[in-house]
Amino acid sequence: MNDNRRPISSRFAPSPTGYLHLGHLVNAIYVWGLTRALGGQVLLRLEDHDRGRCRLEYEAAILEDLEWLKLEPDHGTPAEFRAGSTPYRQSDQGERYADILAGLVDRNLVYTCTCSRKDILARTGDQHDELRYDGHCRSRGYHPEVEGGTRLLLDGRSYGFHDLCLGPQVQRPAAQCGDLLLKDRHGCWTYQFAVTVDDWLHGVNLIIRGEDLLDSTGRQLQLAQLLGCDGSPRFLHHPLIHDSEGKKLSKRDFSRSLRDYRAAGWSPGRLLGAAASAVGLVEERQVLDPETLSELFLGGNLVQQYGRMISDETRQEGST
Repeated sequence: MNDNRRPISSRFAPSPTGYLHLGHLVNAIYVWGLTRALGGQVLLRLEDHDRGRCRLEYEAAILEDLEWLKLEPDHGTPAEFRAGSTPYRQSDQGERYADILAGLVDRNLVYTCTCSRKDILARTGDQHDELRYDGHCRSRGYHPEVEGGTRLLLDGRSYGFHDLCLGPQVQRPAAQCGDLLLKDRHGCWTYQFAVTVDDWLHGVNLIIRGEDLLDSTGRQLQLAQLLGCDGSPRFLHHPLIHDSEGKKLSKRDFSRSLRDYRAAGWSPGRLLGAAASAVGLVEERQVLDPETLSELFLGGNLVQQYGRMISDETRQEGST
């Protein structure tokens, strides 16, 4: 099944801040499996915007692991990354990000923020969910010569979207996070800014990621709207691996990397089967062929939901 108006494009986008683990593999199964089932293409992007934590050794390991798993992207191939600069490596896109930020500056939509996390908490008290910025520096204006971060002014509007796994969602970014940080005090582009720009420029229209990133969606939609991005991507936030008590595994729990499994003699198919079983895509652990992951999704609920979504959008466009 394919959307003839917009060829389906998704992405696998790990950060080279460590080795790939089973959580990454779950995401890869959803990305390659569902995208292939829908007749789409997959691009590989390395999100190394955090220059303080990213390492070349991790980038090299990610490329090697994907080749070992036989998960081949249609764009952003390992050969492209090894050849040098590429639009699919975020650290190679600094000039492009700066140009887009300049457009927001010209429209007076950003300002310089000198607040630290400690400063914000001192004014607002403990925050039990994510840190919400209180707008303390809003009246400062934009001063790139001042050491500090760059924030985007957000109004209070709400954004609704339909998630293929979680159903209808409504989010109000200003209430969740406050004005959005686009660039931090160390000069690093933030995840929210870089990923929104990249998905737009790369033509990604099916965003598949873990449900822990669900809250990012509304703010990315608002940023995309302010950037004048054409169209709106569709979203799927898939289940995460949980422990025996139903709690989400932390990064510490993923200390065993795919490379450790490889060293212990696991095959790609066995490892894919273990990851798929951990999130209920298959009932029992089994060996999965990397080239036939689409069979996990063909004729299934997610493919059917996608088809209904396209049909609904078509009917809505026809009625306008």
